[in-house]
Amino acid sequence: MLDHGAAPPVEDTTARKTSVLTALTRRKPVERLVAEGGQGEGGSLRRSLSMWQLTMISIGATLGTGIFVVLGEAVPEAGPAVTLAFVFAGLTALFSALSYAELAGTIPVAGSSYSYAYATLGELVAWVCGWCLMLEYGVSVAAVAVGWGEYLNELLDGTIGVTLPEALSAPPGDGGVFNLPALIVVVLAMLFLLGGAKESARANTIMVVVKIAALVLFCAVGFMGFTSGNYSDFMPLGIESVGAAGAILFFSYIGFDAASTAGEEAKNPKRDLPRAIMLSLVIVTALYVLVAAVAVGAWDWKKFAGTDATLAAIMNDVTGQGFWGTLLAAGAVISIASVVLTVLYGQTRILFAMSRDGLVPKVFGKVDAKTGTPRTNTLIVSLLCGGLAAVVPLGELVNATSIGTLFAFALVNVAVVVLRFTRPDMERSFKVPFGPVFAVLGFLCCGYSMYSLDLITWVYFGAWMAAGLVFYFLYGMRRSRLATDAEK
Repeated sequence: MLDHGAAPPVEDTTARKTSVLTALTRRKPVERLVAEGGQGEGGSLRRSLSMWQLTMISIGATLGTGIFVVLGEAVPEAGPAVTLAFVFAGLTALFSALSYAELAGTIPVAGSSYSYAYATLGELVAWVCGWCLMLEYGVSVAAVAVGWGEYLNELLDGTIGVTLPEALSAPPGDGGVFNLPALIVVVLAMLFLLGGAKESARANTIMVVVKIAALVLFCAVGFMGFTSGNYSDFMPLGIESVGAAGAILFFSYIGFDAASTAGEEAKNPKRDLPRAIMLSLVIVTALYVLVAAVAVGAWDWKKFAGTDATLAAIMNDVTGQGFWGTLLAAGAVISIASVVLTVLYGQTRILFAMSRDGLVPKVFGKVDAKTGTPRTNTLIVSLLCGGLAAVVPLGELVNATSIGTLFAFALVNVAVVVLRFTRPDMERSFKVPFGPVFAVLGFLCCGYSMYSLDLITWVYFGAWMAAGLVFYFLYGMRRSRLATDAEK
């Protein structure tokens, strides 16, 4: 006789829920992450990068559009107090950099914070972190490329007296149709990367030296026009404006973690990665604060609004000659190109790690046996980033990049605390001082900076995260190597 009042099989439902929860929280052991380092489909990455080259990668990825272009957007937000905004953004980056340094020395792999989260917080959080890194690196490449086009026009105008027509040098929404220079610089960076990591690192080192020289030149010339009266009303827009400008300027610090994406191509990653991350951040922060202080001293803060190629414009104004601005524009063209190169490099290595774990298609994990690089990965990412740079305005790209980066950095700070408690016995070549205190401060600073961003930026971020979760549940969760290995 059938029992129509029988209860549903609670055990089966509970089992399914437990199975899904287990899948979302499964972790990849640190030892396995390290053991798989460098291994890809058809070949392996090559360990060829020294500590100096790793430092140059981080400086190359950080020092560029943030100071050459975004400064012009941040000064109208905070006035002369933009120097404090740089310090605030630098402190936010510093706390996170300490956490990155500890994890990079402990888990020296290509996935950066994605891999750190996989080992400590579980697969779903790792996927979210990796998806944020795609926003950080992929969109950052596009944003930087847009800024490169502005200085290219300044250089062309100062040397041969012509500029590219607005239709071909600005994206829709900024008065143009297609940003051709932005696409060109991404393609050039792609060609360097296809040649190999060591060759790309050498080219980047040369470009980093040029960009530092360009900024030192700006400070020397700009100081000639320094007027103390420009600082008389130091905080005209209130203390809140410093936080808002700091959130914008955090974009300037994006990239110091690029060295951590080279964990599988470093000669001595446990020793060199923490050193490279910290050294690069110190150098970049010192240059940023110095340049911002000189820029505001040389120009009334109200003049910054709506300016392109801001530093070149200041030099022209101070000297009354176009030569100095043209010279700076030449340095900026080289400088910003190095950011595109190194950030594009980081994006391809993160996708390489995610592909090896089965969370994105295998094509991103294929390594060319001749060059030791993920060639197909590089081609796909470059074309996507170049296309994005050609059609999306700079301001929207900057804010979207900042929020994705801040979210990923916040997770890194959490990962440090978790790993300290779950694996206290692990060998660490570098440790965040004062236990979890700095990691917690890093998390709070990231949270405050995210809170300071506009609502529309949060809307874009929410849409991006929703798309990422759909992809994970339809593809990544089922194809994860941890899942397939468990079924065998």
